[in-house]
Amino acid sequence: MASSRGAEGPVQGRTPPCAARRDGSQRAAADATVAGPGSSAQALAAGQVIDRFVLEELLHQGGMAQVWSVGEVNHAGDWRLPLVMKLPLTKGGEDPASIVGFEVEQMILPTLGGRHVPRYIARGDFTHRPYLVMERIAGPSLRPRLDSAPLPLDEVIEIGSRVALALHDLHRQHVVHLDVKPSNILFREDGSAVLVDFGLSRHDRLPDLLEEEFALPMGTGPYMSPEQVLGVRCDPRSDLFALGVMLYHLGTGARPFGEPDNLRGLRRRLWQEPVPPRALRADFPPWLQEVILRCLEVRPDRRHPTAAQLALDLQNPSQVVLGARAGRIQRAGLARRLRRWLDAHGSQAGSAPCLASDQLRRHPIVMAAVDIDNASEQLLDELRDMVRRIVLTEPGARLACVSVMRTGRIGMDDLVDHEGRSRHVKQLVGLKHWARPIARPLQLDETRLTYHVLEASDAAAAIVDFAQRNNIDHLVMGARASSGLRRYLGSVSSRVVAEAGCSVTVVRVGGAEDPEAFPAK
Repeated sequence: MASSRGAEGPVQGRTPPCAARRDGSQRAAADATVAGPGSSAQALAAGQVIDRFVLEELLHQGGMAQVWSVGEVNHAGDWRLPLVMKLPLTKGGEDPASIVGFEVEQMILPTLGGRHVPRYIARGDFTHRPYLVMERIAGPSLRPRLDSAPLPLDEVIEIGSRVALALHDLHRQHVVHLDVKPSNILFREDGSAVLVDFGLSRHDRLPDLLEEEFALPMGTGPYMSPEQVLGVRCDPRSDLFALGVMLYHLGTGARPFGEPDNLRGLRRRLWQEPVPPRALRADFPPWLQEVILRCLEVRPDRRHPTAAQLALDLQNPSQVVLGARAGRIQRAGLARRLRRWLDAHGSQAGSAPCLASDQLRRHPIVMAAVDIDNASEQLLDELRDMVRRIVLTEPGARLACVSVMRTGRIGMDDLVDHEGRSRHVKQLVGLKHWARPIARPLQLDETRLTYHVLEASDAAAAIVDFAQRNNIDHLVMGARASSGLRRYLGSVSSRVVAEAGCSVTVVRVGGAEDPEAFPAK
């Protein structure tokens, strides 16, 4: 039996296939049990020792599992990483998908790393006692913010940007989450988003136990993507759909597709459009509506190709191209709804294999750092030729053209040139003029080509910061001929190569001195 999870929170017991279960099945801690050696079930209590961990405090009681804070029995020293232990409830009569989901999480979590997932510590097998020990994230989950929706728009945008960056990091590790919702998003003290609960996730390089053992779709009803409803579990853009649902709810106070409790209700999103956010909230900006409704497109190929590109739009609203989505103030008319229904009628799951890593590889973000004011015409030409060749080999790439307008460290900056023209605007125009010979022959539309003028006193730091914040995959920049002074002080290009964290290609006039490319470290 396969089923979808409730609107928020854990699930309990068996339900009809694809029925969305609500969070209201809290049990008393004394009733919670977990499988143990020599018996079908044993009660859990504070002070109990499981392998090398001692249970300290029950943090969460759900229908499928308990979460306890734990300590290591033989830990030495004053400092220790705060830990939690997740234990599945196996008294009997559980939804078998919940047991398989726990096995999936035990497989996937140890493969993950970085600040956007909890650190894996240990696990216990079902043959003895099943558990999963991981880092305890000190910050809160996003779930309580739903009660305050609609939120200030600045907060909605910030949440979206941080979660998109976390999803991109997860997708780079070959995992599609498939259960993105506020209760599965926590925040560290530095504000970075952390994704938890990988029981429904799929890893490119591990067996998909849920797909192998169950035929019906799984997920949390309000957040499931159309392709999940059809049984497709391998597309990272499913997570972008769920993020779009979450941002819609946080921004408007309403769910775009309601809270369906059966498969028929879930399938409505294959043809039913949500009410445009601007119809529910007068101050909703058109650019944000464009971004969110793009996330909620039925077809994955009409959404952002990657979470990194979604984050780039959220962090650079002036670069978002306003299309028909941005101008909507009401749902589509009857004729359009009928066409969508006919398109969706009989839709089936795709049969072609797909990998999260393939989607990211086909849609990289390429950054061209262009010194419009100081580079020679020959260098600008060679840099443009290199960028053209790179984008030509990556037909799904997004190109971000970046120039740095140098500002003074101390005192008032001269924001206009000797003719009284804005230096910022002048540099932006120059950047667009430089990129025009690339855009036209490669047919780069405005959704795949953006321009950014950064104002900074330190050009290298500004370039590196932009590359890191926007998850740039390949950075291309020009460098003038070497000099003893620049070798002594450190050139902009050498600092970028050392600090950027992505592949860097440095172009010199004649191709001299620097290697052609520096791979990501």
